[in-house]
Amino acid sequence: MTPLRRIAVIGNSLPRRCGIATYTTDLKNAIAISRQDLETCIVAMTDRGQAYDYPPAVAFQIKDDDIEDYIRAADFLNAGRFDTVCLQHEFGIFGGEAGAHILVLLSRLAMPVVTTFHTVLADPTSAQRTVLERIVEASSKVVVMANKGRELLREVYLVPDDKIEVIAHGIPDVAFVAPDAAKAKLGFEQKSVILTFGLLSPNKGIEIMIDAMPSILKRCENAVYVVLGATHPNLVRNQGEAYRESLVARVRELGIDDQVVFFDRFADLATLLEFISMCDVYVTPYLNEAQMTSGTLAYSFGLGKPVVSTPYWHARELLADGYGVLVPFSDATAIGEEIADLLTDDARRQAMSRRAYAASRTMTWERVAERYVSVFENARHGHRLKVLARSEVSSPEPRSPAPPDMQIGHFLSMCDDVGLFQHAVHSVPDRAHGYCVDDNARALLLACVLNGPGEQPLSEVLTSRFAAFVQHAWNPDTGQFRNFMGFNRTWLEDRGSEDSQGRTLWALGEAARRDASPARRLWAAALFAQALSIAAGFRSPRAWAFTLLGLDAYCAVTPDDLHAREVRHSLADKLMACLASVETPDWVWFEDGLAYDNARLPQALMLTGMATQAPQYLDAGLRSLRWLMAQQTTAAGHFRPVGTAGFGERRQHPRAFDQQPVEATATIAACLTAWRAEGDAEWKAMATRAFAWFQGSNDLSVALVDPLTGSCRDGLHPDRANENRGGESVVCYLLGLAEMRQLARVNPSLTRPTALRAVSART
Repeated sequence: MTPLRRIAVIGNSLPRRCGIATYTTDLKNAIAISRQDLETCIVAMTDRGQAYDYPPAVAFQIKDDDIEDYIRAADFLNAGRFDTVCLQHEFGIFGGEAGAHILVLLSRLAMPVVTTFHTVLADPTSAQRTVLERIVEASSKVVVMANKGRELLREVYLVPDDKIEVIAHGIPDVAFVAPDAAKAKLGFEQKSVILTFGLLSPNKGIEIMIDAMPSILKRCENAVYVVLGATHPNLVRNQGEAYRESLVARVRELGIDDQVVFFDRFADLATLLEFISMCDVYVTPYLNEAQMTSGTLAYSFGLGKPVVSTPYWHARELLADGYGVLVPFSDATAIGEEIADLLTDDARRQAMSRRAYAASRTMTWERVAERYVSVFENARHGHRLKVLARSEVSSPEPRSPAPPDMQIGHFLSMCDDVGLFQHAVHSVPDRAHGYCVDDNARALLLACVLNGPGEQPLSEVLTSRFAAFVQHAWNPDTGQFRNFMGFNRTWLEDRGSEDSQGRTLWALGEAARRDASPARRLWAAALFAQALSIAAGFRSPRAWAFTLLGLDAYCAVTPDDLHAREVRHSLADKLMACLASVETPDWVWFEDGLAYDNARLPQALMLTGMATQAPQYLDAGLRSLRWLMAQQTTAAGHFRPVGTAGFGERRQHPRAFDQQPVEATATIAACLTAWRAEGDAEWKAMATRAFAWFQGSNDLSVALVDPLTGSCRDGLHPDRANENRGGESVVCYLLGLAEMRQLARVNPSLTRPTALRAVSART
C-alpha cells in the first residue's frame, strides 16, 4: 500500500478566533509540520456566498447555499487523488436544512472521510439527527474533542465505540511566561487582569461576569476585566450591535467603566497570544452546559492560565482534579468570590498556572496532528479493506423489518397510584400479588429510556410515581431496599434479595443520568450514593452486574466520586474472578449453570471496560457473550432464550422451556453493547433475532406481543404461550423495543413493513 501523501481539510472560512476557521487552518499547518512529506490543502466554506480573506492554503471555496459548489468540490478532491478528507463539522456552517448540503459532497467522494464533530447535540431535531447519522455513516472515523462527545455519540446516536476517537482541541506551543511583559506592552501595568475572548453572544454569560466585578473590586482594587472579540456575525446580521451596547450600558449602570474594557475586533494569533499572556485569570462564564468544545478555554489553559469557569461539558473535563475552578451557572457571587480568591492568593494562582501548563503539553498542535495522521492512516487502511470486501459481495445484505411503533396502553393499565403491578390474569392486573421494587425499578428505567430522541416520554406523574416507589422501598433501618409490597401498601419484608438491590441501583444510576427532571436526577444520584455501600456485601454475580450497569451511568455524571469508581473496579474484578475460576474451552461462563438475565453479566463487563478503558473487561464480556449466544441460537437460526426448567443444572445445555421475555431483552441490550464496542454487524443481527422472538420467530412460531396495545405474554411453555401479561413482561418488551427503535434510526437496513405484510401479521 502506498504511503499517505495528500490530505484535504474541509472547514469554515469565517475568521472567528478559536472557531472552526482557526481550527481548520491550524490543523492543516500542524499536519504539515508534523509530517513534512504530506501535502495538505483546505476546502473552505464561505458564509452565505460572501468570501472572506483567507490564507493561501485554501485550494477551493464553497458557497454554503450553492449545491453545485459541493458537487464541484467533490470532483476537485477526487481528481486530486487525495488520500483522506478531514471534515470539520459544525451545525450552521453548511447549507441546506441542518447543513444537509455537505452530504452531497460526502456521497461523491472516492476516498475515506474522517469527521471531527465540534458539537454533538444531546437532543437534536429530526433533521439534525438525520444529517449527523448520515455523516457518521459516510465517515471511516469520527473525532470528538471531549469524552462527553464520545458518550453522546454512543448513547444518543448508537455509534460503535471503535469508530470514535477522542483528540483534544489543539493549542499553540509557546513558552510559559509571566504576564508582566505583555501587560506593559498592552498598557495594563500594575493591573490584575481578568480576560474573556471570543465572539460575543448572549450564551457566553459576559453580563454575569460584569455583575461580579463590584465584589471583585472590593477585594482587589486594581482588577480590570478585558473582553476581547467582535460580536458574532450572525448576531450583527439580525440585531446589529444591540447586544454589545447592552453590555456597555450594564457597565455604566454599575459605575465600573474604567474597570471593564471592550476590544471590538478579530485578533490575529500573535495579538491573541499577547492578550492571553497578560491575564492573571481567564474566565468562561458560559450559560449552558451543552458546550462540547471551547477553543478559548483550550488556548488559555495551554498558556498556563488559571481558569474560572461554569461547568459546561468541556470545562468539566479539562479543569477536573484542581486544574481550574468551576462555579455554578449564572452565579455572579460565586464567580466573584473565586476570582477574588485567586487574585489575592499569589501562591495558589501560580501553582494552578504551572499545573495547567504542564498538563496541556499533550494538546499542542503538533501532538494533535500526530494523532490525526495516525487516524488518517487507519481510516485509509480500513477503507481499502471495505472496498475489497464490497468487490467480493455478490448480493446486498437482506433488509430486516423495522420494529413497530411504541404502544404503552397495556403498560399504563398495569399501573395505579402506587406503581406497577407485578402480575396479571390474562391482561387484567392482579391485585392479589401487589407490587415489587424489581418491576418498579424496571419501569423507572423505561421512563429514562423514553426520554431519548424519537420517543414520547412518560408523563411526569407516572415517572414520579415509580421514583416514589423506589424511595419508599429504601429501608433506613437496614440500609437496604425492600422488594415486595402487598396491595394494601404494606411491606412484606425488611429487605429484598441481592438481585433486587442491584436492579434498584441500576435504575437509580440511569435516572441520575437520563431522567427528564433535573431535581429527580439529583435525587437519584444522592440515593444511589447513599445505597451503594450495600454492594460490598453482594455475593450474587447478577447483583454485581446490575450494580455495574448503574455505575456506568452514575460515574458518567459524577466522575469525581472516588468511592463509586473503586466499587466499579471491585465488582468487575469479582466477575472476572468468577469467569477465571469456572471457564473451560467448552464452558465460557461465570457460573456452573445458566439462570435468568444471563446476558447482563457480559454486558456489565463490556460497558465497564469501555468506560474505564480496561480491555480485559471488554474482552471477557465479548468472549462470554459469544459463547452464550451460541447456546441461545437454534440450528434453524432463531433465538431460543435459556429455559427456566434448566435453572440450577450444572454445565448442561440449556433447557428449551419455559422461555421468558427478560432473557430476550437482556440479550438485545448486550448484543448492541457488543456492536458499539466492536463494530461487528453480526452483533446487530443477533440483537434483531432476539427481538424477533417477541414477534413470533421462536420455537412455537407464536407472537408474544400485541403491537396495538404493547402487551406482552409472560413467556412460552412447551405447548403454548402463557396468556398472562404481567408487569415484568410488558416492561421488558418495551425496553427491548426502545433499543431496536434506536438502532433503526441509525441503521438503513431496517425498513418499515409494507401494508400487505403488516395486515398479514395481524391476521
